[in-house]
Amino acid sequence: MISKLIVRGLVAGLLAGLLAAVFAYTVGEPRIDQAIALEEAAAAASSAEPHDDTGTAAHSHDDEEEALVSRDGQRFGLFLALGLYGLAIGGLFSLVYAAVRGRAGPRSEPVLAVTLAAAAFTSVVLIPFMKYPANPPAVGDPETIDQRTVLYLVAVAIGILAVAAGTAAHRYASRSEPWVRWLSAGAAFLVPVVAAWILLPEISEVPQGFPADLLWDFRIASIGTQAVFWAGVGALFAFAARRRGPV
Repeated sequence: MISKLIVRGLVAGLLAGLLAAVFAYTVGEPRIDQAIALEEAAAAASSAEPHDDTGTAAHSHDDEEEALVSRDGQRFGLFLALGLYGLAIGGLFSLVYAAVRGRAGPRSEPVLAVTLAAAAFTSVVLIPFMKYPANPPAVGDPETIDQRTVLYLVAVAIGILAVAAGTAAHRYASRSEPWVRWLSAGAAFLVPVVAAWILLPEISEVPQGFPADLLWDFRIASIGTQAVFWAGVGALFAFAARRRGPV
């Protein structure tokens, strides 16, 4: 029954989202704190008041703006957001699983679940990330956020197209030798990816002097959070499929 698959997907997605939140809190939050500290230090330096003739600093009458949400609130929101994200993705994952089961992919239900999760991670996370990696709070021009959002969504669409093309090529060559099938799938996958890499514009807004190790650690934490999430979805869905048998 499709309802049982949806419940399975919702539970797997929720648990995977919470696992990803634990990883993000442990690995990513310290990097965000460091980036925010750098951003605040740069803002303080740029708004430093000039001294008057007596050597006394001139003070502004404007009060400093406080953050709308405290860091503790943001940390709580991290778990809430990833939990809700997991529920939504888990439901969609179960629908896709139901659509392809018995029609494409491995016949084993646990293997199909893991394969689908890996394909989803590759298409909607890894390929876009390779072109437009995540940046910490201190990096990025607010005026280009719309452009960056559109380009990232285009990269996601290309990632989905690449995985779909590779899968279709593999099925089309199903009667050929194994090396022909995998070569066809690899070529069909790489063509849109390489085209996107060449044609999509670059976005480089990392300020000069920003610590390279902090940028690298933040990006590793970002992609790691998604990897934990999708690995959790695939593993938990596969575990439920093996325990409960076919639906």
